[in-house]
Amino acid sequence: MSRLKLLLFLFTVVFISSCSQFRAFEDRRREPGTQYLYSGSSKPNAPVICYNPLFYNDEEVLKMADDICKKNDINTTAVFVNKDNFSCRLFIPTKAYYKCGAK
Repeated sequence: MSRLKLLLFLFTVVFISSCSQFRAFEDRRREPGTQYLYSGSSKPNAPVICYNPLFYNDEEVLKMADDICKKNDINTTAVFVNKDNFSCRLFIPTKAYYKCGAK
């Protein structure tokens, strides 16, 4: 395979997968086989969102946290607590902490 074909192939793979590399997510993972159902910083009454500030603004992240709070209790809303930089993944470096409080 020539270098040009290899570079085009690698560029195509990176381009296709780049959309999912920067998507914001809740810092909560399932850990099967352990005593805890979930691991990670996020709890049902205190969501933690990992995001890239180049692609998401604070209002969008707040809406994601608010949706998580409403999923657990319809009468709550997310309140911003703190923000850490470079504590999540490489392309998603910022972690925002929220608390679910009464409306």
